Amino acid sequence: MRPETWLEQLSHELATRGLTPVDVASIVVELQGHLTEAGGDPLGVFGSPAEYASRVAASIGPVEAPVRRPGRPRIRVRDLAMSYRRRPVLRGVSLDVRAGEVLLLVGPNGAGKSTLLRIVAGLTRPTSGHVAVSGPIGYAPQSGGLFEHLTPAEHLVLFGRGRGLTRARAQREGQHIAAQLGWDAMSDGQVVGELSGGTRQKLNVVLAGLGDPDVLLLDEPYQGLDWESTRRFWELLWAWRDAGRAALVVSHAHDALDRVDAVMELGVPSREVAR
Repeated sequence: MRPETWLEQLSHELATRGLTPVDVASIVVELQGHLTEAGGDPLGVFGSPAEYASRVAASIGPVEAPVRRPGRPRIRVRDLAMSYRRRPVLRGVSLDVRAGEVLLLVGPNGAGKSTLLRIVAGLTRPTSGHVAVSGPIGYAPQSGGLFEHLTPAEHLVLFGRGRGLTRARAQREGQHIAAQLGWDAMSDGQVVGELSGGTRQKLNVVLAGLGDPDVLLLDEPYQGLDWESTRRFWELLWAWRDAGRAALVVSHAHDALDRVDAVMELGVPSREVAR
């Protein structure tokens, strides 16, 4: 069987087993790379598309966010507005994120999702409105925030010191979080400038979780991750939520809608989609 035909049939089989389009695409892209390198008949390498899809679906299991009762508000935003050079980016945004809750921000490009996270993080001052945050913040930007010539282990020590952690505790906590994402941060001797985009995102998530912050601000946190790392990310985020943390997440991935407790659409005007 031709690899193209095998992959096409696999996509169909994965979809019929309930995998999201994002997961299906990630799996197909990864297997396409393996087939290109290995060559040969995919039936001989992986078996039939139906058999392989069944194994993948069984290994992933159901990916659904369990319902939890949230606690007191950790993030409160009221009538927030932001303009750049007289161009409105945010208009009258109000939202609450409670302890034990994950709120997803959605909206078109330019709607101000990343800007809102930066304002809540205290990195950008709004034009008007009010933001109140209860507890320490862990922030993972969509890009940047890392030092190109430092290794992941050096980042753990540097960011850990900023959270009041000793070298040993920062490395221990960072290694524990990274392991939950399927990554050995301490043994990765490459500097950040040599890391893949997906590994950089893992490092940003790990750094955001150092010191057990009460509030997590995550901007496209699993962009560039493969399906297994994506599954691990959501399990980690749910564990943080179940421990009482509040998370405000930006993502364009459609599968995120089914994995959070509430959704806020930013636009003109912004509106709550579901809670």
